[in-house]
Amino acid sequence: MSDFHDFRIRALDGRPLDLMQFCGHIVLVVNVASRCGFTPQYAGLQQLYDKYQARGLTILGCPCDQFGHQEPGSAAEIADFCRQNFGVSFPLTEKIDVNGPEAHPLYSWLKQQQPGLLGTEAIKWNFTKFLLDRSGRVVGRYAPQTDPAELDAAIVALL
Repeated sequence: MSDFHDFRIRALDGRPLDLMQFCGHIVLVVNVASRCGFTPQYAGLQQLYDKYQARGLTILGCPCDQFGHQEPGSAAEIADFCRQNFGVSFPLTEKIDVNGPEAHPLYSWLKQQQPGLLGTEAIKWNFTKFLLDRSGRVVGRYAPQTDPAELDAAIVALL
């Protein structure tokens, strides 16, 4: 597939999540985990979502358990954790792999579109962020330690 909007993925509740609904949106795709040192970034992601959702920003959180078994919960446990601790209201996908032979095709595509440091494609840890413009083109890749607030200017530039 060559376009973000063509990928198929399921929402955390198991229903199909049609990425076509995000056509014309700026999208921030983030692999997330509930038991990671970066988990407090959920608050910053929700703040960005609250601030810019009405202007066309979508945040897509993709739970992943590939890094230190930091997302061991069921879909219901993940949803409850995110809602209760951070008030997350942006879309969350099913738990997926982001690296290796079982990597979700969306993540294989994202990594090809925007390789990391020194051209490596592998996701290094939870909370790696990919920023896509309104046409679904990947315009930035940000390290796990990049605080969501640091993306404010990049998001505004795309709005």
